[in-house]
Amino acid sequence: VGPRPERPVFVEQYAGETPLYERRFLVKPGMTGLAQVHGRYNTQYAQKLRYDLAYINSLSIALDLRILLATIRTVLTGRGAV
Repeated sequence: VGPRPERPVFVEQYAGETPLYERRFLVKPGMTGLAQVHGRYNTQYAQKLRYDLAYINSLSIALDLRILLATIRTVLTGRGAV
């Protein structure tokens, strides 16, 4: 669980546009995160960054478990999938 890694070309662009973007690198990347269970595939990067920063600011095992359960629910129900 953690911020999903972004393609390098976009990392350079986003880091140049948004100073807080580099805070995403304070934690290891993950396969799922708040942006994946609360957003959509085509959610703007600024909104995904808000989810990632909220995750970083609230790190806990309980939050990771809630994200994992929400991921399972999303995969099984297709809710939020594009």
